[in-house]
Amino acid sequence: MLQQFLTEGWQLRKAGEELQPAVVPGTVYTDLLRNGNMEDPFWKDNEIRALALMDFDYEYQAVFDCDAQMLKKDRVLLHFDGIDTIADIYVNETKVGSAYNMHRVWEYDVKALLKETGNALRVVLHSPTKYIQEEFKKCRTLGSEDAMDGFVHLRKAHCMFGWDWGAHLPDAGIFRKVSLIGIDRARIDNVYVAQKHENGQVTLEFKVETETAAAGAKLHYAVEITAPSGEVLRAENSPKELLITEPEFWWPNGYGSQPLYGVKVTLFSGDEALDIWERRIGLRTLTMHIEKDQWGESFAHEVNGITVFAMGADYIPEDHLLGRVTPETTKKLLLQCKAANFNTIRVWGGGYYPEDWFFDLCDELGLMVWQDFMFACAVYELTSEFKANIRQEFIDNVKRIRHHASLGLWCGNNEMEMFVGENHHWVTKKTEVRDYLIMYEELIPDVLKEYDPQTFYWPASPSSGGSFDEPNSPDRGDVHYWTVWHGNKPFSEYRKYFFRYASEFGFQSFPSKKTVETFTDDPRDMNIFSYIMEKHQRQYGANGKIMNYMQQTYLYPSGFEQAIYASQLLQADAIRYGVEHFRRNRGRCMGAIYWQLNDCWPVVSWSSIDYCGRLKALQYYAKRFFAPLMLSCQEEGMMSQEADMNREHFVFEKSIRLNVANETRRAEKVHVRWALRNADVSVVSQWEEDVEVPALTSVWLDKMELPEADIFSQYVSYEMEKDGKIISSGTVIFSYPKYFRYEDPKLSYEIDGDEIIVRAHAYAKSVEILNENEDLILEDNYFDMNAGEKRVKVLSGDIEKLRLRSVYDIR
Repeated sequence: MLQQFLTEGWQLRKAGEELQPAVVPGTVYTDLLRNGNMEDPFWKDNEIRALALMDFDYEYQAVFDCDAQMLKKDRVLLHFDGIDTIADIYVNETKVGSAYNMHRVWEYDVKALLKETGNALRVVLHSPTKYIQEEFKKCRTLGSEDAMDGFVHLRKAHCMFGWDWGAHLPDAGIFRKVSLIGIDRARIDNVYVAQKHENGQVTLEFKVETETAAAGAKLHYAVEITAPSGEVLRAENSPKELLITEPEFWWPNGYGSQPLYGVKVTLFSGDEALDIWERRIGLRTLTMHIEKDQWGESFAHEVNGITVFAMGADYIPEDHLLGRVTPETTKKLLLQCKAANFNTIRVWGGGYYPEDWFFDLCDELGLMVWQDFMFACAVYELTSEFKANIRQEFIDNVKRIRHHASLGLWCGNNEMEMFVGENHHWVTKKTEVRDYLIMYEELIPDVLKEYDPQTFYWPASPSSGGSFDEPNSPDRGDVHYWTVWHGNKPFSEYRKYFFRYASEFGFQSFPSKKTVETFTDDPRDMNIFSYIMEKHQRQYGANGKIMNYMQQTYLYPSGFEQAIYASQLLQADAIRYGVEHFRRNRGRCMGAIYWQLNDCWPVVSWSSIDYCGRLKALQYYAKRFFAPLMLSCQEEGMMSQEADMNREHFVFEKSIRLNVANETRRAEKVHVRWALRNADVSVVSQWEEDVEVPALTSVWLDKMELPEADIFSQYVSYEMEKDGKIISSGTVIFSYPKYFRYEDPKLSYEIDGDEIIVRAHAYAKSVEILNENEDLILEDNYFDMNAGEKRVKVLSGDIEKLRLRSVYDIR
């Protein structure tokens, strides 16, 4: 097979206008921006004008010469890995076909139209906004109220039409590679590599499917396996299986290493190689462990026979402008996940199926992928045309992704079983409920049975297994829990539930001030209730919700930057409260995937890493609460919102109970210390204990009563030591931070090589270190100090002009 990529000489124009330079792969918005023909859509409220640009058609053009050898092939295909979304394709002014799904691969036979030089390729992209408007008039099928009417009628990333964290920016373009593929006699259509694990050995089973281009071809294939060590195993004559006698197993991050095997399948006709299929795989079993137990029914990832606790976040598209997403941007994001001890990423169903490099990186980093099919918060009209369209979408993506070691499960959709089943939300006719069941409980399972029978399938998120059977049950399956945040409940509400697997729960915060400055430079906008700040907040009233929680927790911030800092602490503490509780109940709960990891534009949202790549407090907290060995403290007697504010009437049974969670495959011996301290860090009482923690468990220490503790001026510090090093620590207070009488810690620092030495003279809660550009990446940040000093390694960023603050400074 011969492949010629068409990457040079592209031009773009809006219908009826002049041509301008273009980049393919790329998008309309990125090209218009690059050429100075539109304003930054993220700046202030430019989104409004950018949206209007999508009411027009656009045309990509390129002129290319055809390799002489290409013209000699039996077939020549024009191949698109991704077109967004409604396109007519012309070669030398002959229409060769149309495209109407950004999630599919599109191919057109063009050999008869090609010449050796001066071939003209045109791709006419039709307006997505006009399309959905017209289709909605014909059929008023509904979906998320945050998105534009009619978005369900187009197989395009739903969030491009708006979400409660996304703008109305339905970009268009040729966002993946374009090539000519020349085929002699036959090519490899797909290869499925199944694994059979027995007696410590792995048998690889091969299903090689070919597509012929000429009659009479006698085909066979050879398989070559390259082990991580470099050792090569080769088999000729179309082997159906190969035995790996001393396999190196792939594990999620934190449980072992991630060795990858190269698999190369070469298709022959006689001695002539016609095509090569080459991928990397990991040797592992990976499914979901589901069985009845004393709490209901378990739901846990099972890897190589070991049930693991899923720790991670939900991933959305990295940019509204897909032309800006690169292997480098994705790697930067996913490296931060590994650094924060993630072992799982859930790919949310309202975006698009990620690029190959996303899965390659997850393979390398040990991040299991919960992969939604691209349906979210909507119902669909299952016409015969739509059914055929999405079926091919499933096949294309299953064949592309299924070999990855990181692929943990396929999931039918996001939140549709819950809303459609419980209250018929979005449903306007009974057939939409019928079509739901056909799509997610017949069509997708049938495709997976044929193309990927070894990967676990789950019909929806959340779900208890399908058929509208209590889809958000706390006792089985996965749960989306939003009573904290949407329901305005306090963080302590998490402790009332012992979910089997929490796949969505979250809390919003503001991005850093420097990120805000990427969409406004007007001081008048630097107010959380300003027009521009609320244009970059897509959940109505949510800035007020942040302030409501802030009012309950902190003193009133005296400025915009203090409000940002306080909001990020609220977010981090909310998620910490949930995750620590879930991990303390390992075995009953086996997953904590918070909403959300990242942003697709500079916005107020639930993300832990903002659009500019700046780490919020939550990302640093995640590193601590996802640590393989974690010490946490369940305090009791915390002041409640309903408590009488007259201090004389406070009557608590104040206590703490420490817990050590061990998410490793080995037993650990640790030393635990705690102390009751005054605000000046002087010790009132203290205690220590050696603890043995079996592998893959959590162990409770004895409950400690603290009846004499002063909730306004005393706090508890705790830490865990292993091999002479503190590996987990924290503090708790028994009142709201706004009532605690912090002393001025008089924070200071000095630089020692690649370390920052932070000093405090009193208890310092949630110490933040910022540089001028607010883009420091540190080994630790937003940490507690019991006075003294702490050395923090600088991983990246300029360390000139540092700023330090703690909760004491919120006033």
